[in-house]
Amino acid sequence: MAPKLPLKSTSKPSISNPGKRTAAELPSKTKSILKAAKEPKADSDVPEKAEGSDAEDDDHLYGFSTDEDDSSDEEEEAGEEVDIGKLPTVAKDDATVKKKLEKAKRHPTQDRGVIFMGRLPHGFYEDQLKGYLSQFGDVTRLRISRNKRTGRSKHYGFIEFDSSSVAQIVAETMDNYLLMGHILKCKVIPKEKVHPELWVGANKKWKVIPRDQIVRKEHNKPRTDESMRRAEKRLIQRDNERKRKLAEVGIKYDFDAVSYKKKQKVVVS
Repeated sequence: MAPKLPLKSTSKPSISNPGKRTAAELPSKTKSILKAAKEPKADSDVPEKAEGSDAEDDDHLYGFSTDEDDSSDEEEEAGEEVDIGKLPTVAKDDATVKKKLEKAKRHPTQDRGVIFMGRLPHGFYEDQLKGYLSQFGDVTRLRISRNKRTGRSKHYGFIEFDSSSVAQIVAETMDNYLLMGHILKCKVIPKEKVHPELWVGANKKWKVIPRDQIVRKEHNKPRTDESMRRAEKRLIQRDNERKRKLAEVGIKYDFDAVSYKKKQKVVVS
């Protein structure tokens, strides 16, 4: 009797792509992967945008952004201060802006306006920013956010004008304005979004605090007898606390060789 020949697969090759393998010819592992890819993901795996995301953005308190929200280059050295006299004056050169400012001066508003300005270039600091924006109107308060440790600019700041209409004109004019290779971002901050502590340290030029010198001076200053007694008392209390904790867990250790010993008073005869 002739041996039985193995049955041929009844699956036909794809007409559109003859070299494409059909599902019956694929290994079982590949089938499972394809099946998992075709199945829709569970609702928990699909990232959904929170409905209140817009509300969260609106509730954001200006002036208290984290360092991650900022595009500052902390490793770059601060450049030299910019000569604002060489920069173009938008308020005078642009006829449309000039007309808007004249109208705002004829009908001044009683309330002040606050704007946010981001992506400030290096060398454009408090004095330069105030001097440059004064072409639009009176700047009442100004603060550039800086790194508390290094003092470098975070490249964004807050400016308050004496008129809200002028602030609106500045925000519309300077938004997406190319200044020294930086495209500025500028917008008006609503009154209810201005944090009460936003202007802490405003209108002050940054001064580097020599913290290392202050700490060194504090550490090396001569100690009084009273401060020495307090320090000695703290050291003895710490040693006694360590002894107590070791005794509780059953560890015997001789602290006398390494522990702090109270100095004996020297009696002058």
